[in-house]
Amino acid sequence: MRPAETSDGPADRSTGPADDSTGPAAKSTGPAGSSTGPAGNSTGPAGKSPGPAGRAAGRRTGRTAAEGAPGTTVRAAARPAPPTPGRTTRPTRTGRSILLTSGLAIVLAAVVVPFYWLTVGATHSSQELFSSPPPVLPGGHLAENLATLQETAHFGRVVLNSLGIATVYTLLAGTVCTLAGYGFATYRFRGREALFGLLMLGLVVPAQITLVPLFRMMAELHWLGTYQAVIAPNLALPFGIFLMRQSMGALPQELLDSGRMDGCGELRLFLRVALPPMRPALAALAIFLFLYQWNDFIWPLIVLRDELTFTIPVALASLQGLDETDYGAILAGTSIAAVPMAVVFLLLQRHFVSGLLAGAVKE
Repeated sequence: MRPAETSDGPADRSTGPADDSTGPAAKSTGPAGSSTGPAGNSTGPAGKSPGPAGRAAGRRTGRTAAEGAPGTTVRAAARPAPPTPGRTTRPTRTGRSILLTSGLAIVLAAVVVPFYWLTVGATHSSQELFSSPPPVLPGGHLAENLATLQETAHFGRVVLNSLGIATVYTLLAGTVCTLAGYGFATYRFRGREALFGLLMLGLVVPAQITLVPLFRMMAELHWLGTYQAVIAPNLALPFGIFLMRQSMGALPQELLDSGRMDGCGELRLFLRVALPPMRPALAALAIFLFLYQWNDFIWPLIVLRDELTFTIPVALASLQGLDETDYGAILAGTSIAAVPMAVVFLLLQRHFVSGLLAGAVKE
């Protein structure tokens, strides 16, 4: 029996589908199944079956194809679209208008309601004010409350006292503060800044600290129980001087120098050149000084002794008794006391804001 040899016949040379290295079995394909490496055609010595090298090369080729070999299109899995965040809607113009109107209505109610209750309470007796529910409409006891005021507190004389003291104080203190502010703003002298800083310390010192020294001064001058004891101590008000100094500082120095070169005296220069542009600041100062003196309570209570010299806050405080207090009369007097303040503010409101802002911006 002859050994098995490779026959040169047609049947032995024919390569079947299973023996052909290019057949499906010999083609090593990777997981993607799309490319075949060159070593995938190698066959072992027996039966031309793929050897270990061919199988390893096929596996490497498959991984390479899966990882994106050249010439190979790898379709990546579609990623889910990120969730669209909710759109933040800005308030519309109508919504902003509603919010603004609601806020202003609340502020207006907080301001108007106390004044309305003050006016309504002035027309009711004390018994009606403490009834349940409290009255919300005007009553018929206004004349009775005013008669009680006049009888117990001489309220007509008290109103004249307050008007006279507040008017005189506004004129005198306004003159002092304006002159002092003009001097600090326009004149250059040694120690000016130190003196002004010392004066500004009065803004941080509580007024109650000065009550005892001022009382002793008024007693030594024999001014206790007089109107000048109420007016004189606070003529040089630190805030008034500060306000006028800031306002006068906005005046051009060249304007004042030209007036001096033309032969204008210092007093005339102050009255004709420096003072006219300061009308808004003067209006703001007048409102502040008038309300400051009109509402002052502690100092007039200390120095005034006679009921005929009382101011409105002191007279209203004297109506509060230990056993009984006529709240209807007190509310009527408070309503009358609010009228001059409202009139002064309405007359000078056109200059009030611009006067407070004068000197705030340095040019």
